[in-house]
Amino acid sequence: PTLAMDISVVLGCSLGAVLGGVILASYKLGLLYQLFHKTERQSPRHGGESVADVLRAHGVKFVFTLVGGHISPILVACEKLGIRIVDTRHEATAVFAADAVARLSGTVGVAAVTAGPGLTNTVTAVKNAQMAESPLLLIGGAAATLLQGRGALQDIDQMSLFKPLCKFCASVRTVREIVPTVRKALAIAQSGTPGTAALKFTPTFPWICTNHVNRMYLQNHLSNLFAGAWETCDLSPLPVHIPHATEDEVQRCVELVSRAKKPVILMGSQATLPPTPADDVRKALESLGIPCFLGGMSRGMLGKNSPLHIRQNRRDALKEADLVLLAGTVCDFRLSYGRVLNRLSKIIAVNRDRSQLLKNSDMFWKPTVAIQGDAGSFLLRLSKALKGHRCPEEWPRSLKEGDAIKEKANRAKAAEKTERHLNPLSVLHRVDELLAEDSIIVADGGDFVGSAAYIMRPRGPIRWLDPGAFGTLGVGGGFALGAKLCRPESEVWIVYGDGSLGYSVAEFDTFTRHKTPVIALVGNDACWSQISREQVPMLGSNVACGLAFTDYHIVADGYGGKGYLIGREDESQLDDIFKKAQKECREGKAILLNVLIGKTSFREGSISV
Repeated sequence: PTLAMDISVVLGCSLGAVLGGVILASYKLGLLYQLFHKTERQSPRHGGESVADVLRAHGVKFVFTLVGGHISPILVACEKLGIRIVDTRHEATAVFAADAVARLSGTVGVAAVTAGPGLTNTVTAVKNAQMAESPLLLIGGAAATLLQGRGALQDIDQMSLFKPLCKFCASVRTVREIVPTVRKALAIAQSGTPGTAALKFTPTFPWICTNHVNRMYLQNHLSNLFAGAWETCDLSPLPVHIPHATEDEVQRCVELVSRAKKPVILMGSQATLPPTPADDVRKALESLGIPCFLGGMSRGMLGKNSPLHIRQNRRDALKEADLVLLAGTVCDFRLSYGRVLNRLSKIIAVNRDRSQLLKNSDMFWKPTVAIQGDAGSFLLRLSKALKGHRCPEEWPRSLKEGDAIKEKANRAKAAEKTERHLNPLSVLHRVDELLAEDSIIVADGGDFVGSAAYIMRPRGPIRWLDPGAFGTLGVGGGFALGAKLCRPESEVWIVYGDGSLGYSVAEFDTFTRHKTPVIALVGNDACWSQISREQVPMLGSNVACGLAFTDYHIVADGYGGKGYLIGREDESQLDDIFKKAQKECREGKAILLNVLIGKTSFREGSISV
């Protein structure tokens, strides 16, 4: 009896294990799902249509791409639904363009690239978007599931590259997964601190099989791929979760601000994020009457000549301030890691990302109040709670007087003759004076762009686009493309260094083909000047810093644009040349102004590391 009982137990366990194994295998092979969901074998539809349906339901108007066979179904389906497909000359440009669309439209920017090198070419642009906190969806192709790991064309482990760079990564292996996965990705990209969601799509592929078992496996694989594919499902956007300050946090800040005599606001790009309209943020700042230093996309928040916008002498103002409000501004290298903040000042820090909120607070500064929340909506609530209270007017007036003194000195430096060619400061002042009120400025460069940041004045909110904290060169072509598509009525200027121009000058072909005329202002000093300025005095060599006074204007001509070479002999006609360029741009021509510039001491002491 004992032996018989033992045998029955063993048999029972074995049968249970076998049955469990069969059920698990059936689940993994999709056999259980196929019992309850139909596979429409004669349907002409494909998964690209599901991607396009979700994108359209989320208000996506543009998909940027460099075409490849793995993503063709998605591109064709999007075009059929009226989503504009914009193809670029480099995958990084496609992501940069999507980044600009995200910043300017308040929606998710979308880029689609092919497998393998198509995706690896986007890595820098994706990291830039992550650090700039732009919501993106990166759609990548991949080898067919059955061929992965078998030496298929462009088959690599793509997701391992993108997991450190993205908020969300997923591989879509069946058609039925497309809609819920894309909806989820779009919501995650916008929630909390915005960033990139990356999706990998694996197409079907008719693998030739030589035996009956393989044919059965392939038939089941394809049936599982399309089972339930066209069942009705919800396409609408999922809720986006954004952190907000608590009532207690706001009230504590109200008390601090109301007692401050010399408050200052440092505003970063994060204050321009949805859901708070930039114009509402501007009204809140004007109501508070607190002097503001504006950085990143918040440049232009207060318009061209606001008495509250302070552009110069930030370090001195921070030493004097008794309260500093960091509205989306981070204490990284741009604020000397927090060392510029006065230890006696009350400091209010507001940021959606906790790690950015408290960066370097363990070493160089301490927040009085640290709020993990949205900066834009916080400013609105602070303004409302302080209605009727304004910062003492003599404080912003004294800072503005300091601005006027510094800018007068800058004007004097712009009037100096350089040893050769044109004074870059003078060129930038002339362009700034001629900018249209609806202009958008794209910053892509080092030394020349650094000077432009002090001189050029964006006319309104979100009219200055720079790479952000990553300091990436090469954003110009993509940012300008996205900006012009979002705001076709606006005059879009790219301020290029001659070094950074090399990354995206080929996009003049894209501007021509897609009828997106922009104006590129190239400060050509035949040098990587921001590096050379430190390298030569420190190390005694200009190695790798020298370029040539290249005929970039001819390159633009070759790509269907219009180029101008501008040198010292044209100094008296600069305004006429710039106005002519603006006119030709309005008429549909992409313009490149190749401006030969000399050296000045304006940015001596600026850092390159």
